[in-house]
Amino acid sequence: MVGTQHTKTETAPASKPRGRPRSFDRETALEKAVLAFWEHGYEATSVSDLTRVMGIGAPSLYAAFGDKRALFDEVVTFYGARYGSFTDRALAEEPTARAAVARMLRDAAVEYTAPGHPHGCLVVHAAINCTSPEVEESLRERRNANIDAVRGRIEADIATGALPAGTDAAALARHTGAMIQGMSQQARDGASREELEALVEIAMAIWPRT
Repeated sequence: MVGTQHTKTETAPASKPRGRPRSFDRETALEKAVLAFWEHGYEATSVSDLTRVMGIGAPSLYAAFGDKRALFDEVVTFYGARYGSFTDRALAEEPTARAAVARMLRDAAVEYTAPGHPHGCLVVHAAINCTSPEVEESLRERRNANIDAVRGRIEADIATGALPAGTDAAALARHTGAMIQGMSQQARDGASREELEALVEIAMAIWPRT
């Protein structure tokens, strides 16, 4: 009698479901990147630093923002809209260059020393000790654009007689830029809002009057 041969049927192990890409709030992640670059600068902030503070993996960072340089460009735009817009508002809303600059500097004293974020200005400090000429040039262009905007308002006031005809618009605008940048460094070095506001009063005292 031939015995019945039983064959063992092997069942393939069930495949594990593929994990879904980790979801995250893009704006929240971008805000955290702003704070990282603001505190440490472009050069010293690595991709691993960014993924850690943003709470995402490197693939998600690259997919959402591109490489580190592309992320930084977006960070600077985000910073300008959320933290640095006081300059544009002052120039747009105040009736004279003098009033605009006074407001700008006083707002800088507040913003540069506000709690909850690094002190000073990201656009002033983020490219210090940077080996990327493109990043340095990008931030330099932004700083110079601000000086040019102030110069334009000064020249307009000279034309209307709000400032004396002999006013050196270029030098006065560059003095404003030097004040903004110097206040930023002072804030990072621990100067208080009140100390910076005292500097503003001295800075405005040199402005010519008609």
